[in-house]
Amino acid sequence: MPHTLRIALRALGRHKLRTALTTLGMTIGVAAVITIVALGSGAQETVADDVRSAGTNLIHVDAGNYTRGGEESKIASGLGSATTLTAGDAAAIAALPGVKRVSRVVKLRGFVSADGAREYLQVFGTDASFPQLYGWRLARGKYFVEADADGAQPVAVLGAGARDRLFGADANPVGRDIRVRDQPYRVVGVVAGGDDDQMDAVYVPTPALQRLLGIEHIHSIYVAAVQAGDTTALADTIKPLLRERHHLDTSAAIERLRRGGLLGNQMPHGSSSGMVPDDFTVKTQAAEALTRGLYTSVAAFVLANMPKVDQVNLEEMSGTLQRAGSTMTILLTAIAAISLIVGGIGIMNVMLVSVSERTHEIGLRRAVGARRADVMRQFLVEALTLSCGGGLVGIAFGFLAAAAITRVLEWPAAVSASAVALAFGIAAAVGVFFGFYPARRASRLDPIDALRHE
Repeated sequence: MPHTLRIALRALGRHKLRTALTTLGMTIGVAAVITIVALGSGAQETVADDVRSAGTNLIHVDAGNYTRGGEESKIASGLGSATTLTAGDAAAIAALPGVKRVSRVVKLRGFVSADGAREYLQVFGTDASFPQLYGWRLARGKYFVEADADGAQPVAVLGAGARDRLFGADANPVGRDIRVRDQPYRVVGVVAGGDDDQMDAVYVPTPALQRLLGIEHIHSIYVAAVQAGDTTALADTIKPLLRERHHLDTSAAIERLRRGGLLGNQMPHGSSSGMVPDDFTVKTQAAEALTRGLYTSVAAFVLANMPKVDQVNLEEMSGTLQRAGSTMTILLTAIAAISLIVGGIGIMNVMLVSVSERTHEIGLRRAVGARRADVMRQFLVEALTLSCGGGLVGIAFGFLAAAAITRVLEWPAAVSASAVALAFGIAAAVGVFFGFYPARRASRLDPIDALRHE
């Protein structure tokens, strides 16, 4: 085999330009396959992530738990505007299995001024991960980072609507200042892509707003589950965790409420459980959307009769993902087949020309004892060398193209080892398949006729 490979390399080296152009077809085909597979894998991962968390994977944990009309529905009314929700609670929730990300939230509604404009807006204190909960994009600048949040830096990000009201439509406020309760904040970015209420708001680091309000507790914790179908189960896990952290299931807690005179409307009438009601509210985004604007008894009825709303959503989204994946696979298969068939046809053409040019050489080899199998093997090795050589160069170009697309278009395009192995294996198979006919034709030449050929 090494001797056959040396002869093949020597034969291909006689026509360097033709060999290069032939391998170029296979190079382009393999590079296209690797690049497209990388793009397809990145697209599927992005779609899968979006589908798994498409709007129904959020859980809102709010301080306080006053429920209007809870008595008639035997639902604990809670502890009103409690101040027991802390950053430690957020950290404990973040450590739970199935939690993707968490953001502490502090809220303020008040006047925000900038360049002579004064608007009454919602101000949110959030963590740096907050825009990722909703999939917002940055229209200008950037969102503040964890270092800004940890250091309570006076920086702010504006929703697109708040930007328009404070600075004018499509203005660039990055680097300019706004004032909240006479406290200056430097604008570092503008977000877009949320609903109108979210975009008509100002976002600052949670510790910075806590300092402005003079508080240490937080108002809410926004939680994103890894998978949308797990939000209800995750919410059910958060509730006992917070009750334990807030020491609500103790006799001391009940006594504390009695001394404070809070038990009356905070418990349903006729309750004998002796349990202290929650001082927090945990709601999934799906449940909140279903019960928004409904009276307590109606909301309780809706939720009780739709216990599998998350599972239904997940099944629908999984079906969507599967169909998208199938469509992507068919598309990639078709493009890969076309690219490699073009390269294979080029190899077949060149090998047929080579057989025609080397007919006399084939006759000499047969005359000195070479068998048909030896001639066939020789031309198959040449075809395989062309395809594998082009495949190796194509793999290198595929890596470069995927990296360039990721950098320029900011689209995830990771090349996997399986994609490389598949592309190289297909290149080798194409060489054998399209090289078989020229090799067979060469092996079947009559030695005497071949020696007479000029």
